[in-house]
Amino acid sequence: MKKLYEKNELAFAITWIVIYCVLQSFANPLNKRIGIEYSASALFCVPQSLILLFFIWKNKLSKRYGLCKSSVPARRFLYYAPLAVLATGNLWNGISAAYPLTDIVCHILFMLCVGFVEEVIFRGFLFKAIEKDNAKSAIIISSVTFGMGHFINLFNGSGMDFIANLCQICFAVAAGFLFVTIFYRGGSLFPCIITHAAINMLSIFANKAGVTVEKKILHVLVMIVLTVSYTFILTKLLPKHQISKE
Repeated sequence: MKKLYEKNELAFAITWIVIYCVLQSFANPLNKRIGIEYSASALFCVPQSLILLFFIWKNKLSKRYGLCKSSVPARRFLYYAPLAVLATGNLWNGISAAYPLTDIVCHILFMLCVGFVEEVIFRGFLFKAIEKDNAKSAIIISSVTFGMGHFINLFNGSGMDFIANLCQICFAVAAGFLFVTIFYRGGSLFPCIITHAAINMLSIFANKAGVTVEKKILHVLVMIVLTVSYTFILTKLLPKHQISKE
């Protein structure tokens, strides 16, 4: 793994993205066979998280990939208050506990790992591999790739319909730009990992009663507007000389 990283960081990033997508595509049908939601997904994602964490720690890459404290004070990020609002987005229609405890535990464990893995491989590995040549391209490519990667949910047995998937992709692209802005200008992935994991984890407690297609689209539009607005504000509040160059 280290040899591939040292030889070609971009190939290393793409390899991990492919591994992640393939494993989760296999996991979805297995979840149904086992009969516990996200059980196989968690089984695949937990080891992947630990391997990535060990690799970064062993090779002293924590600062490069944002597993460190931000170099910019939290007040410059408005104390990350908009992230807290985004994190609770799935609960805006109310709270519901309609799943068995085993499903909830597996879901939470899996989504914690998803928040870590996806931020590390997209905002960490992929972004950093491209940034050294062109920062703007790195921001765009890592964000769009992250969003479009969710397209696989239409075909991997997740059961997601087209409208839901389209909404997920659009929000993921917007969130990708926000998260990479936070990392690029602050040097830390922790706010991104925590928010990403929280958004995903709380989805299992979402009250879906009375949620029409129109309401779903409106909800996503509000989330996107909030995400884009916060991204724009950060680009104005944080001068370019504070951008992380590690």
